[in-house]
Amino acid sequence: MIPDDTRLTKLAREVGAWLMAREAMLATAESCTAGWVAKALTDVAGSGDWFLGGVVSYADAAKTALLGVPAELLREEGAVSRPVVEAMARGLLERTGADFGVAVSGIAGPTGGSEEKPVGTVWFAWGRRDGGAVSVNARRAQFQGDREAVRRQAVEYALTGVMAAADA
Repeated sequence: MIPDDTRLTKLAREVGAWLMAREAMLATAESCTAGWVAKALTDVAGSGDWFLGGVVSYADAAKTALLGVPAELLREEGAVSRPVVEAMARGLLERTGADFGVAVSGIAGPTGGSEEKPVGTVWFAWGRRDGGAVSVNARRAQFQGDREAVRRQAVEYALTGVMAAADA
């Protein structure tokens, strides 16, 4: 059975309308969601008017090569951390020229968790370009459920945060 993505589609439409009103473009940098945020956005007809593109940087090497996240930062902090997700968002905006960006990195499970970072831990960063300056706002969330449930909740959280974090 295919899950109902009505909520994600509704959120993606809202994000698109919000971006259109600002004549702005959004880009995504995704790890644990593996492109699901970009998929939700591009499920909306006409999304090419406000969605620039996305980077799926699942492996640490991809975070470094595609988004400019320093390898030493990944070694010191781990991929699922505030500094790394902030670096992902900054690198995304610098490399794509998008006006707004969202970055996601987490542990969807069922393995990979630890006492410090249990399964369901996800870090988010929303960035915005203001002239030449880039500002980033990051938050951590803890989700419950199996791998798909964690990822679905992360996509919803990422979409919900685009407008709120960008206006902060």
